[in-house]
Amino acid sequence: MTDRKDFSKEILKIKNPENLLDQICDKLRSDVFQRFRRRGGVVGISGGIDSSVTLAIAARAFGPEKVMGVMLPEHDSNPDSKALAIELAEKFGVRTEEENISNALDGFGCYQRRDEAVKRVVPEFDPEKDKMKIVIPKEILEKKLPPVFYVTVIFANGKEISKRLPPDAYLQIVAASNFKQRSRMSMLYYQAEANHFSVIGTPNKHEVKQGFFVKFGDGGADVMPIGSLYKTQVYQLAEHLGVPQTIIERTPTTDTYTAEQTQEEFFYQMPFEKMDLLWFGWENGYQPSEVAKVMGMSEDDVLNNFANFERKTKTTDYLRSAPLHDYDFWKP
Repeated sequence: MTDRKDFSKEILKIKNPENLLDQICDKLRSDVFQRFRRRGGVVGISGGIDSSVTLAIAARAFGPEKVMGVMLPEHDSNPDSKALAIELAEKFGVRTEEENISNALDGFGCYQRRDEAVKRVVPEFDPEKDKMKIVIPKEILEKKLPPVFYVTVIFANGKEISKRLPPDAYLQIVAASNFKQRSRMSMLYYQAEANHFSVIGTPNKHEVKQGFFVKFGDGGADVMPIGSLYKTQVYQLAEHLGVPQTIIERTPTTDTYTAEQTQEEFFYQMPFEKMDLLWFGWENGYQPSEVAKVMGMSEDDVLNNFANFERKTKTTDYLRSAPLHDYDFWKP
């Protein structure tokens, strides 16, 4: 790659957002109208930046009358999400539907299974009064160690406790929590099929490539128009498209557990601006010395981050895999 650009902090800047949006919208129309023979799109909206930009793109591509924004709250949802989702839909003239999935989650035993696992680690946890989340402690991140997950319980009296999660408890909490994304996916497909629409997915590049999504949950969609965009590029398009500033300035959260939790804290482990540049450097074969010089980091730190990206990509390949059906052994 002798003609590639020098690595710089400006390398991910979208120079012509109108041209990029035109290309995305052209492909989105082709995929939905011609390939899938559907007449519009359904987008799950939560007041987050990714779903907001996806809705704005869909409205631009299809026309707002051919887009539905679906709000999917449940027992643990932040009430701000609904207000922001309504503000977003009104801005782009898109109709909305609200589908509360709490009863479905109760039926699956989502909350009960999750809380049961938390109580095995923190017996005094009372889900009626206390809040919980899964975290990777700062000291582990600072030492560049492989991720080790802890459960943090915030008691009603303000006291906070964190304990390391044994593998069985961690897996049970995650598996139970994943009912949320899978229930939302089911409801999005209900609305899509009832309206002869496609489901427009909202994951960005990092969520797709690093595996920060639930298989057949938020990873279940017909098209993912921002799936090749870095997070900072999603923010650039949000500004250009006129996404409400209240959404742009909101800290990205998982909105999964009862305690507030940022995406950085749970999964990405660094600010998006830093992560995007490191990921671009790794993905495009830049030397760690090139990246380190521009970002003011040591080469060892850059190498550690590159190794982390490679590990996440490999270990989450299962999530990106479609069902395998190449078992054609029978011959007449």
